[in-house]
Amino acid sequence: MAFNIVLTGFMGTGKTTVGRLLAERLGFGFVDTDELIVQRDGRTIPDIFAQEGEPFFRQLETAVALELAAQSNLVIATGGRLMLDLVNAAALERNGRVFCLTAVPDEILARVQDEGRRPLLNVPDPAAQIKRLLAERAAGYGRYPQIDTTGKTAEEVVEEINVMIREGREGYEGV
Repeated sequence: MAFNIVLTGFMGTGKTTVGRLLAERLGFGFVDTDELIVQRDGRTIPDIFAQEGEPFFRQLETAVALELAAQSNLVIATGGRLMLDLVNAAALERNGRVFCLTAVPDEILARVQDEGRRPLLNVPDPAAQIKRLLAERAAGYGRYPQIDTTGKTAEEVVEEINVMIREGREGYEGV
């Protein structure tokens, strides 16, 4: 059976790290939607936001989501808001099993501070911004099975996803 695995969740929850490892285990391709947008556009996400604005970036996300939805055997790590858009979600859910990675706000802040600039956290109090955005997105993220990555290795998260896949996809062998 051909399908995709889609990882959603807030920035800094481990979607890319876990996604790469999961794809390797499954023998699937791996796509990070943010990385694909940067590769195709030729600008960083902060530059796209600064030069074109968030609505333009969201249009790029939708184009990528529709394209990837037509493919199979991919692990797709989505940008933090991509699956909150109903068009994107409907497209990727048709052929994908979606999992939402979570983490506590303090761990998210520690992880993203190590990674560099994040346009949505370019505010005086990024910790408060994380809490506010998590609250805003709770219902959208809550539509999917939740996997808390706080204090876990990527290996542990992959195994947790694997168990959920085996339980939800009859005949699927797992990794």
